[in-house]
Amino acid sequence: MSIFVQVQPKGNNFIADIPNAQLRLTDDSSLRQQKPVAGITEVTVTNQDANTMRVTVTGEAGVPKVELDDSNEGLIFVVTPITSSTSQPQQPQRPDTSKPSSETPPTQPSAENQEPIELVVTGEQDGYNIPTATTGTKIEAPLRDLPLSIQVIPRQVIEDRGVVRLNDLADNVAGVQQEPGYGSLPSVGFRIRGFTTNFGNLRNGFQDFGYVTPRDIANVEQFEFLKGPASVLYGGGQFSSGIPSGVVNAITKKPLAEPYYNASVTYGSYNLVRPTIDLTGPLTEDKSLLYRLNIAYENADSFREFSRNDSFFIAPALTWKIGPRTNLALEFEYQNYNFNFNYGFLPEPEFLKLPRNRFLGEPDFNESNNRSISFTYNFEHQFSDNWKFRQGFNLVQSDLNSKSTFPYALEDDRRTVDRSPSESIEGNNNITLQNEISGKFETGFLRHNLLFGVELARYKFKYDFFTADEVSTLNIFEPQYGAKFVIPSSPTFAREYGSDNIGIYVQDLIEVLPNLKILAGGRFDSNELFRKDRVDNSVINEQSNSQFSPRVGIVYQPSQTTSLYFSWSNSFAPNYSARSRTNEQFKPEIGEQFEVGIKQDLIKDRLSATLALYQITRQNVLTRDPDDPTGISSIATGEQRSRGVELDITGQVLPGWNVIANYAYTDAVVTEDEDIPVGNRLYGVPKNSASLWTTYQLQSGNLQGLGFGLGLAFVGEQEATLSNTLTLPSYVRADAAIFYRRDNYKIGLNFKNIYNVKYYTLDGFFIYPSAPFTVQGTVSFDF
Repeated sequence: MSIFVQVQPKGNNFIADIPNAQLRLTDDSSLRQQKPVAGITEVTVTNQDANTMRVTVTGEAGVPKVELDDSNEGLIFVVTPITSSTSQPQQPQRPDTSKPSSETPPTQPSAENQEPIELVVTGEQDGYNIPTATTGTKIEAPLRDLPLSIQVIPRQVIEDRGVVRLNDLADNVAGVQQEPGYGSLPSVGFRIRGFTTNFGNLRNGFQDFGYVTPRDIANVEQFEFLKGPASVLYGGGQFSSGIPSGVVNAITKKPLAEPYYNASVTYGSYNLVRPTIDLTGPLTEDKSLLYRLNIAYENADSFREFSRNDSFFIAPALTWKIGPRTNLALEFEYQNYNFNFNYGFLPEPEFLKLPRNRFLGEPDFNESNNRSISFTYNFEHQFSDNWKFRQGFNLVQSDLNSKSTFPYALEDDRRTVDRSPSESIEGNNNITLQNEISGKFETGFLRHNLLFGVELARYKFKYDFFTADEVSTLNIFEPQYGAKFVIPSSPTFAREYGSDNIGIYVQDLIEVLPNLKILAGGRFDSNELFRKDRVDNSVINEQSNSQFSPRVGIVYQPSQTTSLYFSWSNSFAPNYSARSRTNEQFKPEIGEQFEVGIKQDLIKDRLSATLALYQITRQNVLTRDPDDPTGISSIATGEQRSRGVELDITGQVLPGWNVIANYAYTDAVVTEDEDIPVGNRLYGVPKNSASLWTTYQLQSGNLQGLGFGLGLAFVGEQEATLSNTLTLPSYVRADAAIFYRRDNYKIGLNFKNIYNVKYYTLDGFFIYPSAPFTVQGTVSFDF
């Protein structure tokens, strides 16, 4: 990662101030070593303030010569002492001033050859500006070298904003809107550049079925948004990876080599109580076996009537350093989530008059439960400094048992809603095996960073619905609950669908010149799909698909702070999960994107901006059938197109002043169709949207550590459905925060929707009211 370091000489001292870094010690606030080698009198590492770490190297005869190397290992200070005529030369040393460590570097006697020593500073990334990400290419590469639009939301933003639901992070990325989870589950659903990714995203580069799987935030280190097709690496066999607009990859917390322990508790409006624990460190003296354990519990009511939830989440992880070049990482997640199933409102003008807490179901018939597990292993072996093999395996399993009263139509009196009561048993199983070889080599003057992979995956999803025969009604303005109905003992509607997939992909990031890079790659996918009726155990249809998805892009860097790029890519996604009213077989969805942009360091290594212009064309798109009142059936539209301009700015303006801001213009419409009028806007996509989140923390004085945060989010007019029968008005939402960081603790208050703005999130069929003004406080301790 790139780290901005402020350096200055003072007397015989070389002083380096590292922002967004803290030395974590159990018994003192500094690390000190006297005379580590000849020519160096002392090395000290201290916390200069609540946001900055200071490294001081004192020379014996003068200021030491220091070179900085920002490597994968950490920030390395290569120190060459200035010795007197009587000083003796010394052997190279590598004292480790690791940020979470309390160890001091050992003393080494003088030797025959004078060589530089190295001070290695390692630690977790703080701050808003993250210069690298793996989602776009599966390799570690600076974002400025990639012809892709990738925005990273780090843990610091999540904590500063007091985010409990990951969907809220949509505000921080241009051209992204949040999409509600199924029945108000806290799933990870987004619309990127006009198109939904709600049916699944990525977790550490593996498919994560987000539609019926809650995603707890306790184990998330950062969120990476790749805007544009991802089929070239992640395939098109399973939902969102084949969507042309992009994917969202949740990167989980990893075990650390130094002990770190954190406990926090959040209390907020509607009786929210959320304690968490984060523990990590070595299990063996040689640090060959590392662990991490994240635990979270949540209990809360809701601003929606008759709604509450409680959740238990646990995520242990182990990293085994089998040898100098071989690692094995194991991760497991389990979540048990109890909640009240709660649909939104129908997209009719009458529902906009309702109070946002109105419940349209039955209070005694909405208790639901979701259990999900995820297991991942990653095995890595380095053949050499340049070549590496990785094998990854992932299992995701989720089971949902729910009771709900589905509101599907408003009667002619415009007061009475028809509802369909049902119980459901739903579950998904997703298994993925990835094998990859990556390496760096040269051919003539060309430098290559090659990736070759083979992926095998099997996916299944099934559901059984037990639906009452009678229709239940409710007066939406004067509800009288307590309707009685009979749920059948046998399923009235049941389906199972799935696929077996194989993908072969190759990618090469080529450095033609130091300021000219080319990214090229492609993936071939073969899918065997099925869909069957579980009531009579008959096969509805089977389908075989194969597709090649290419991507190519070029980056030109006229200076060290500017990157100009262009990219072209295709996407591919089989349409096997949905059904038509006549059980027809849908053709695969295909997409194409052109993108051009500029990436600019506004303040080198601290504040960066990305400006992108794009066009996406998407064909054979599935959407809900407007003539099916149950919302179960789908139709395939002819073609949809999204064009837009996006600006993302993130980073540090001054020490202690962080900012993340964006603006997007998105023109997303139907361009060809026989059922939906051409020119209709896509649902939930405002033409104009913008947001700002900024924090400032005092760096000195009696109030050092005190900080403030301010957030503004503007969302323009949106269509509630693809039929464009209801337009939701624009709105501006304001958030704020006040916090105090000192030593090993933090206290914070977050104020959300300060002006109590009434607004909605959308899924194309329902409109879900969002929370009014809420307050939550968090106390966090490192120990």
